[in-house]
Amino acid sequence: MTYAKPSFRHPELAKNEIGFSKRDYEGALSTLCAGCGHDSISAAIVQACFEMSIQPHRLAKLSGIGCSSKTPTYFLGNSHGFNSVHGRMPSVATGAIMANKDLIYLGVSGDGDTASIGMGQFVHAIRRNLNMLYIVMNNGCYGLTKGQDSATADEGSINKSGAENLFQGIDLCGLGIELGARFVARSFSGDKTQLIPLIKAGLKHPGFALIDVVSPCVTFNNNAGSTKSYDYTREHMEATAAIDLVPYKTEITLDQLGGTTEMIQLHDESYIRLNKLHSDWDPLDKFSALRNLHLAHSKNEILTGLIYLNPESKDLHQILDTSDTPLNSFTQAELCPGEDVLEKINASYR
Repeated sequence: MTYAKPSFRHPELAKNEIGFSKRDYEGALSTLCAGCGHDSISAAIVQACFEMSIQPHRLAKLSGIGCSSKTPTYFLGNSHGFNSVHGRMPSVATGAIMANKDLIYLGVSGDGDTASIGMGQFVHAIRRNLNMLYIVMNNGCYGLTKGQDSATADEGSINKSGAENLFQGIDLCGLGIELGARFVARSFSGDKTQLIPLIKAGLKHPGFALIDVVSPCVTFNNNAGSTKSYDYTREHMEATAAIDLVPYKTEITLDQLGGTTEMIQLHDESYIRLNKLHSDWDPLDKFSALRNLHLAHSKNEILTGLIYLNPESKDLHQILDTSDTPLNSFTQAELCPGEDVLEKINASYR
């Protein structure tokens, strides 16, 4: 058996605006369990970056430890990458973002990597409004260590060993909104029609964008009684809306089946097209988003789609008013101007 991908590809593969085929956005063959929801998310990332015509070398992918954090190996093989230690991905992302603001940053984490050991890191990434897309591959268990319940497992859910979870689960979307995240969404790994536009919108958002993706673990958490299984998620999904990302430079078309439509403009002049399904749903209203999250939870529903968006977003570089030139582009002479300049700075504090 070989785990190497064949180099041959059909010469007439579809190309995007910059001449790349989807193959140029792929990575190594996955070694995750067959049917793992994480592989579906990886495929959605590949498709989103292909459709957005992102130059692979302009994207940096970062991860921690866990099944989810293995996935950057399986997509965007020609991009920058850094696999950090458990729960510490946001710190590495902060350093990278501060050093080079010109890259596109995609962080991949899991429910254990984010909601347990990495919770403190996650909190500060949000409050600093790092300019990155943060995807949580949420399966409610620790897949690398045989399926123990994670902090996002719902109270009363049954794991594969038959044990009931006695503790209240952490809702990462609700937490993200409370902490001040300006872009919060949830999706299901098996719903690429919804997930791909959310990824594209998250990559365009100027600031911290959180997408919590329910991603069933086929080996340890796809049993009857699990609220993160394929069957449970399909039966209890409640979509906020049908969403698509419409680039500003293309013609905007809409095949409206019912309800109302809002065009939400982001800072880069792209738009999110939102076909509203509920008359009382407003993704720009923080209190409405939190209310609907709690309402869905009370009915044992999993609310998916764009949950909250605040288009007035200042990322960390804007907050700190850093240089327009990426910090990693400065020369040694600019960073170390000499003893005379240092003496003047010191003298100003005396």
